[in-house]
Amino acid sequence: MHFKKRLYLAFIILFSGAIYAQKTVKDFTTVFEKSKGTETSTYQETIAFYQELATAYPEISIMEMGETDSGFPLHLVIFSASKEFDFNKIHLSKKNTILINNAIHPGESDGVDASMMLLRDIVQDKNKIKKLENIVIAVIPIYNIGGALDRNSYSRANQNGPKAYGFRGNAQNFDLNRDFIKADTKNAKAFAEIFHLVKPAVFIDNHVSNGADYQYAITHLFTQHNNLGNDLGTFIENEMRPNIEASLLKKDIIITPYVNVWGTTPEAGFSQFFDSPRYSTGYTTLFNTLGMMVETHMLKPYKQRVEQTYSLLESVIDFTIKKDTEIKELRRNAVAKILAKKTYPISFELDKNNYSTLQFKGYEGTYIDSKVTNGKRLFYDRTKPYIKPIKYFNNYIASKEIQLPKAYILKQGWWKVLERLKDNHINFAVFKNDTSIIVKEQHIKDYKTSTKPFEGHYPHFNTTISSETKKVLFQKGDIYIPIQQNGVRYIVETLEAEATDSFFNWNFFDTILDQKEHFSSYVFEDIAEKLLLENPALKELLNQKMTADKDFAESPEAQLDFIYKNSTYYESAHLKLPVYKVF
Repeated sequence: MHFKKRLYLAFIILFSGAIYAQKTVKDFTTVFEKSKGTETSTYQETIAFYQELATAYPEISIMEMGETDSGFPLHLVIFSASKEFDFNKIHLSKKNTILINNAIHPGESDGVDASMMLLRDIVQDKNKIKKLENIVIAVIPIYNIGGALDRNSYSRANQNGPKAYGFRGNAQNFDLNRDFIKADTKNAKAFAEIFHLVKPAVFIDNHVSNGADYQYAITHLFTQHNNLGNDLGTFIENEMRPNIEASLLKKDIIITPYVNVWGTTPEAGFSQFFDSPRYSTGYTTLFNTLGMMVETHMLKPYKQRVEQTYSLLESVIDFTIKKDTEIKELRRNAVAKILAKKTYPISFELDKNNYSTLQFKGYEGTYIDSKVTNGKRLFYDRTKPYIKPIKYFNNYIASKEIQLPKAYILKQGWWKVLERLKDNHINFAVFKNDTSIIVKEQHIKDYKTSTKPFEGHYPHFNTTISSETKKVLFQKGDIYIPIQQNGVRYIVETLEAEATDSFFNWNFFDTILDQKEHFSSYVFEDIAEKLLLENPALKELLNQKMTADKDFAESPEAQLDFIYKNSTYYESAHLKLPVYKVF
């Protein structure tokens, strides 16, 4: 072939290849960027983006992880610089994992767009990939899929963008950020599967706040340090929080703790929000994960909120890299330190005598005449910004502690509880034979119940128990749950009835509150007479009760019921918890 022809042919092939390459390069510009920061991606657009990103870049993987109430699967997107996506191998390495959760409330979509751009920017920059060689980033693109599909422009009446967004409730109309312990939804079960696969060192949940107006576009809500406890609690308060605040300040981003006021102004001071285990960061605390909620401010422009969420995610990643060895060591020792203390706090109250001072950047707030109603309204004057010292109450003290038992025993019929223990990788043994053991048997002594429904329940609170040590015959099939395991905190905070978010307080054991057998007064009168004659101690108890309680002394029905409940005729199952403690 003539040299010129060969050269021409080579040019044509090269030129054609260049055209083909140009056609096959995917444009990973997001909907947020194309709209100049005014719109957020739909669920379908978000998943398609990550699927295409995973196809184009081997450092990204996307997988389906369990079903949600919407009928769509939950997805997990993973960045791994080494292209290793087997978490069994990852956990044996030096790597720390970060789990980012987005759109638990789909109207709060800032994290959805920030995470898409973050992972794209990482895989398109070789220097960033190398920098993150000891970090694995896992992202739940959209957690509340049902809410994301219920797209509208009005349900976030107080929020400044985006143009359209999802609804707070999921496909069953649950608020998923109240569901982590009770796990009424398939979403929560799928989250538990993801969480125990990833075993994150750091967890970030992206939100948008309601409440007061102030100068900050972003606030943080770290896991409450007393609740996290031990060295991890000290670390999150003294190391993680100030480091991330300082990192953002270098980027000219001001941040403050979540402004925990509603309907009032911040000048009087405010407390740190206490994230009990019903919430995402309270749940992750049970497994000694460093958690934080990002709360951007509803009234700030959507573009600014997303960009600052992006910057905060970068700062958290940088901090995790900087402190990688220390974080691993603290988490490795956390369970041993909990067990060594012998006692465990199951409820907390705010320490009103211990606070720090914030130089808070707010706006002057006044009450003016409403133009809508005949009352007053709160008005923040943005022409009058201020910097004032504000009391910040971020310390809690234990209001109730329990002695840690050796184990708990759960009667086998309570399969809904057992199902949740299994979902959270709690180790247990099943009695192979009927077995007698000396245990503490527990009865519900008192409790209060919400008069309004809350997330599908009427939760209990102010619960107290009484207990007695006795030998109990357990049946083949009953469940023995030792606390010497990684899930010790989950076990205690769900099975201790007095704990804030216990299974009892979430109505899992409500059938024990119903008395199944009763008596007819005219029949039991004769039995009661005989009981008092044969049992002088019971008669004395009755007389003491009548002397001490005027209302009781005036109620023959209450007196007869007292005799019944202090006799062998009274059913043993009433108010008896099917959870026993082994010491």
